[in-house]
Amino acid sequence: MNQESTEKLQKVLARAGFGSRRELEGWIEKGRVKVNGKVAQLGIRVSESDRVVVDGKKLAPQNRAKEERRVILYNKPEDEITTRKDPMGRPTVFAKLPPLKHGRWVSIGRLDINTSGLLLFTTDGELANKLMHPSSEVEREYAVRVLGDVTPEMVQQMHKGVMIEDHLCRFTDIQHYGGEGVNQWYHVVLVEGRNREVRKLWESQGLKVSRLKRVRFGPLFIPSTVTKGKYQELSKPEIDKLFKLANPKAAEKAAKNRSAKPQPRS
Repeated sequence: MNQESTEKLQKVLARAGFGSRRELEGWIEKGRVKVNGKVAQLGIRVSESDRVVVDGKKLAPQNRAKEERRVILYNKPEDEITTRKDPMGRPTVFAKLPPLKHGRWVSIGRLDINTSGLLLFTTDGELANKLMHPSSEVEREYAVRVLGDVTPEMVQQMHKGVMIEDHLCRFTDIQHYGGEGVNQWYHVVLVEGRNREVRKLWESQGLKVSRLKRVRFGPLFIPSTVTKGKYQELSKPEIDKLFKLANPKAAEKAAKNRSAKPQPRS
């Protein structure tokens, strides 16, 4: 088998949306994955011609999977959770997504049950992992309704940063969007999606968040046509923008290669 044309099995499965590489290593060790009819061993590499089966479900050919990378934008309502199944029987975001013939939808980050707004899903687990990694520094913008009097000193402190659970948290931008009485709307931007980070930052100033909605992820905003509980499939140019965010070095290299090519004479 040509080494250059192969990839680690867990990487192939992660790209297909079955889970993280670490999680999938556990699946392989438990014998849940077969390659060409035999139980796979950890460390095995596979090519596009190998037949991979996970829990009895055949994986789509890798060349087709790469060509069919899909991303959808979902406008999450409050009271839905970002897990596949819930022992309490609460509604999950995955229940409203379109079915797939191969692989499964992977959420790019999460929103807690009381937060609404923009949530992305992809069939490319590797893309999801890279966009979620703190090193990607993808901007996330939220509309926040705050209960209480917000002072300039509070805004300055949240810009500067607050230590929360041994981690420095900060907003890179805070803009006032009006409101009535003690309820005021703000738009805030951060580059890490830590659990309840937006709420905790406001709470660190003695304020309460009464509404929270994500309105932007990287270059993507919620279109007005995508109402709560609805989704929209992204176009290839939109997916390419996300891929560049997740793979900045690869995108930079590709741009240099294009610029290095001789231009046709006019």
